[in-house]
Amino acid sequence: MVSLWGLTSTSELISSSLMTSSSRKDHKMKIFIVFSLLLAAVSAKYVLPKTIHPLSQKMIDTINYMNTTWKAGRNFEGVSLKYIRGLMGVHKDNHKYRLQSIRHALPGELPDSFDSREQWPHCPTISEIRDQGSCGSCWAFGAVEAISDRHCIHSNGKVNVQISAQDLLSCCGSCGMGCDGGFPGSAWEFWVDKGIVTGGLYNSHVGCQPYTIESCEHHSKGKLPPCGDIVDTPKCVSMCEKGYNVSYRQDKYFGKKSYSIDNEEAQIRAEIFKNGPVEAAFTVYADFVTYKSGVYQHVTGEELGGHAIRILGWGTENGTPYWLVANSWNTDWGDKGYFKILRGKDECGIESSIVAGMPKM
Repeated sequence: MVSLWGLTSTSELISSSLMTSSSRKDHKMKIFIVFSLLLAAVSAKYVLPKTIHPLSQKMIDTINYMNTTWKAGRNFEGVSLKYIRGLMGVHKDNHKYRLQSIRHALPGELPDSFDSREQWPHCPTISEIRDQGSCGSCWAFGAVEAISDRHCIHSNGKVNVQISAQDLLSCCGSCGMGCDGGFPGSAWEFWVDKGIVTGGLYNSHVGCQPYTIESCEHHSKGKLPPCGDIVDTPKCVSMCEKGYNVSYRQDKYFGKKSYSIDNEEAQIRAEIFKNGPVEAAFTVYADFVTYKSGVYQHVTGEELGGHAIRILGWGTENGTPYWLVANSWNTDWGDKGYFKILRGKDECGIESSIVAGMPKM
């Protein structure tokens, strides 16, 4: 690792080496050290001084000064790093739990770019950005978002529902620890084994079990109330909210099968192209929370935890290949709730934890 402020210019280093060499052997050794340091500077991630807070303007300015493939900006205000870590709801042992993988016979030449929102415009959930609130429930949100999309896609628009994050979060005992983190693969298995009811956003009164954890202004200053601490996991309730005229049992939607996709870019693209958006997990570093536009790749900052999201497409921006991703931190964050991340390099492990499934029709 090389400090951003600890590296002087190439000419200064080489000049110093030449001026202080007392012998040919010493001279060669110093030149070797100089170029080793320079090579490390090019290939390594920058290390910022610990005095720079990850949510500060100085962090944003530093990232933008690096002139990488993305731009940083103000996303979080008035919250602590502890709170942000609490939003990272993929259990640290998630890599040990993997569904059986499938492989696709590649459909000839896959397109250079693909957007599920454009491919299936009759499925409005694909364009929906949800808000997990003050709960580490991303593992549940990434799942129910993609599951909602797939019920619509594979029914040719006849089944157009919002699958409930509330029901999955509170009732899947095998999925982990609710608001304190879970396993994306288990969420898809629960859909197959037990089924999940419908449910929209907080206070929407849409479906059987809408989300009960209030949205809060954990990003920029706006109309929502300020956020507090990460909340407790809601209790499992096997009934629909008052006024919904379908029983809990009758409202269940099931999966036919669940599976993983191998860490191969073409296989992941083929899965999305054929079947719709997928859930993925990746490691979040401190620089990610400042993302505003462009193609994200980790450049600096400490690890904050594992986060689950929904991948809905891919493309190339200014020569850089990317995955198109929907986050669950509401539309105030990032690029109206979306972000792009480097594709084909398993950036932050995002291509190593792809899970999906097929709905029972």
